[in-house]
Amino acid sequence: MTSLLRERVKGEHARVGFVELFFDLVFVFAITQVSHNLLAHLTPLGALQAAMMLAAVWWAWIYTSWVTNWLDPERGPVQVALFVLMAVGLVMSAALPHAFEAQGLAFALAFVGIQVGRTAFMLWAVRDTVSLRRNFLRILIWLLASAVLWIAGGLAEPSQRLWFWLAALAVEYASPALYFFVPGLGRSHTDDWTIEGGHMAERVGLFIIICLGETLLISGATFAGLDWSSGAVWAAFVSAVLSTVAMWRLFFSQAHESASHAIMHAADPGRMARKAYTYSPILVIAGIMVVAVSDELALAHPDGHVSTAAALTLLGGPILFLLGTVVAGWTIWGRIAWGRLVCCAVLAAGWLVVPWTTPLILSVASTAVLMAVGVWENLKARAT
Repeated sequence: MTSLLRERVKGEHARVGFVELFFDLVFVFAITQVSHNLLAHLTPLGALQAAMMLAAVWWAWIYTSWVTNWLDPERGPVQVALFVLMAVGLVMSAALPHAFEAQGLAFALAFVGIQVGRTAFMLWAVRDTVSLRRNFLRILIWLLASAVLWIAGGLAEPSQRLWFWLAALAVEYASPALYFFVPGLGRSHTDDWTIEGGHMAERVGLFIIICLGETLLISGATFAGLDWSSGAVWAAFVSAVLSTVAMWRLFFSQAHESASHAIMHAADPGRMARKAYTYSPILVIAGIMVVAVSDELALAHPDGHVSTAAALTLLGGPILFLLGTVVAGWTIWGRIAWGRLVCCAVLAAGWLVVPWTTPLILSVASTAVLMAVGVWENLKARAT
């Protein structure tokens, strides 16, 4: 049988296939579902549940991206596998809003189907490649262990579901850090994770664009139903658009291209990709999602009272985003973007003036901070 693995040409960038982009469309729906659920449940419990759902969605997507980094998406069996994953992903996404209610088992079964099914397919696809076969056998064992917790949570009472699923996520997120160690099978080695850095960077970048696009969709949909004669509404809308543009600029700066180059030429690209593109983007994505919620709150009530929940989203979203980019930069170059950390501190200090502000003022202020750090970094880059 013809190999399903990509044919790698040294020095050439493995392009992202159209079927991979098609697959990503499912996750536009998933991210929107998580964002809307957070907006509807702006409580500590609602925030925790939204964080868990986002973590699950991200994990399903990033594991698939690792797989398509190895597999050739132009091969028929690979495309069929991705189409099946898309169908199951739609079920998972549809169940998200009620995952902690009546549709818990549906969500759990769909998520487990994606994780276990994709890994089983990969195990078959690389059966002639010893190192990858052993690697994915270990991964499959870990995912089967977490599957028990996911399904047990789906079967449990809603009040108990949280604890089962927290444990399941802990197993899934710990496994790469533990190199998928399995007694009798040993552990995986990052030098076996032969990835193409440019492809991985592009895939993660495309997911970030999905999240930024979801932010714009929420802002546009909310703005469409409001009173356009209100200057405050227009100001909140402009602030929402500019904050999204600022986040795009901060993420897709020259550093993003440099990160791709660094991974491509790293002595151990698997280790670097695990840190830079498996774990750290979750903070960036969480920040974008929270900003989307804050934009909708500011648009709906620009001159209203700033509730505690609204203040946390208006200030916390940009903080999460900036912290995520700082962590990503540190994992690749070992350098800390102090300017971005200073902006996080400035945003945190905004909590002191919350009682005397409005959602619009906080929105404009947080947008100004995001734009300011971008301008400062551009000026700094030109001066060096």
